[in-house]
Amino acid sequence: MPLTRDRIIGHDTERLAFRFTMLNAADMVECQISDAAMDELAGTKGTESMARQAQFLALRDAVEGIASDMFDKVPVVKGRIIRIFTKHIQKSPSSLADPIATGTEPDTDSTVSLRIIAETRPASAAQ
Repeated sequence: MPLTRDRIIGHDTERLAFRFTMLNAADMVECQISDAAMDELAGTKGTESMARQAQFLALRDAVEGIASDMFDKVPVVKGRIIRIFTKHIQKSPSSLADPIATGTEPDTDSTVSLRIIAETRPASAAQ
């Protein structure tokens, strides 16, 4: 069952994380997202501490979705804190773009040609 939105606690400058709560039925679930994970999600780096609440509000739906998905994947334990780190943030399609497709890699033409040959070559011809 997905978690539902609850309240914002705020930025924890000691832990470099933004704290918020969500609800599992009537039970409160504490959640945190690291500054680095929030920046990764936003596609930025080095956001100032005083801008974290605005950043969280802009990303709230995505952050809460990640927290809810993480909660659903582990056994329910009272008092467990859902902690989101950069490893939990999926890269956006643009950041995962193949360098060949974007043309940012040197010798792009020859690399594309070799990839096309390798992909279209039948297995029997490879021997």
